[in-house]
Amino acid sequence: MRIDRVDLQRVKMPLKSPFETSFGRETHKEFLLVSVYSGDEVGHGECVAMEKPAYNEETIDTALSVLKNNLIPTVFKQEDLHPESVTDLFKWVRRNYMAKAALENAIWDLYCRKENISLAAALGGVKKEVEVGVSLGIEPTVEALLERVEDSIKAGYKKIKVKIKPGKDVDRIRAVRERFGYEVPLMADANSAYTLDQIDILKELDQYKLMMIEQPLAHDDIIDHAKLQRELETPVCLDESIHSVEDARKAIELGSCKIINIKIGRVGGLTESKRIHDFCEANNVPVWCGGMLESGVGRAYNLAIASLSNFVIPGDTSPSDRYWEQDIVMKEIVMSRPGMVEVPQGPGIGYDIDEKALNKYLLHKESIHNVLVEKKVDFLVTD
Repeated sequence: MRIDRVDLQRVKMPLKSPFETSFGRETHKEFLLVSVYSGDEVGHGECVAMEKPAYNEETIDTALSVLKNNLIPTVFKQEDLHPESVTDLFKWVRRNYMAKAALENAIWDLYCRKENISLAAALGGVKKEVEVGVSLGIEPTVEALLERVEDSIKAGYKKIKVKIKPGKDVDRIRAVRERFGYEVPLMADANSAYTLDQIDILKELDQYKLMMIEQPLAHDDIIDHAKLQRELETPVCLDESIHSVEDARKAIELGSCKIINIKIGRVGGLTESKRIHDFCEANNVPVWCGGMLESGVGRAYNLAIASLSNFVIPGDTSPSDRYWEQDIVMKEIVMSRPGMVEVPQGPGIGYDIDEKALNKYLLHKESIHNVLVEKKVDFLVTD
């Protein structure tokens, strides 16, 4: 297939309640919706880069620049494009994984719609529904956290993830265990908030029998995490440190972790996500799908990748109403039964855009046309 046009839409959706992590407090989610057109068909992708470079070095503005000046021109030149080739096409662009993922994912959706197959089927998914967990931000008080945990347990979530940072860590985990016991599947996510100098705090968490501690040390580290894992009974899960199958290989060989969180945007798209999944499965390392406060578009991709066989830990793909008063997809994501969400079986991601809702949140739209479709000229026209 050949790409005729790409729309870049900047969207800002208010969160139902603030979400705080170790690197900041969010009251809304601003993101790019990337739509690719070929003939009468369209596919959609979501760029999960944040407004500021807090999670990684990317921002919405850098993603826009790289998409317009580098990635979109690259795909426009392809006369017979297949989504599996996109990752290699983008190799000449260093990093910028979230920008790459947004465009690659949209191309996957477009391809699957043209072929009339679901994205999950195209990726080799084996599940009809997936277990989902919930990610709870850093609440102002312990009591507020306990209320959130109780609501999440009642809702049937299969995993409770609690964000922590220095000064709001052991007391929070202890309180959850004392109130709800050890049968609740509980984990902690530090978002790189600690160093090895604070290893005693992290070792203190061992007694609470957590499923894992996610990314406790630096966002780009695999060396110190290996030292930490040797000192902990609790499995270390790597998130921000893993951008490719090569990163996963090195981390596993070093013993830096026992679990890996795969975020599609963080690793550059679905193709690399599957490669990491396959490598981890071959090496008996379980994986799960993390979230980036996505709209229904991004959540649909998470559901599709989580349908693969080695996603054996519940992901962070909560239903739409966990975060949004109104999502931008026509049929919002809901639990099919407590703690379970169905994997979409329709063509592509299985969800269509609610144009009315999208226009409500739309900040800016730009259409980039492929003039090479009609003329053999190497430039773009923007309106």
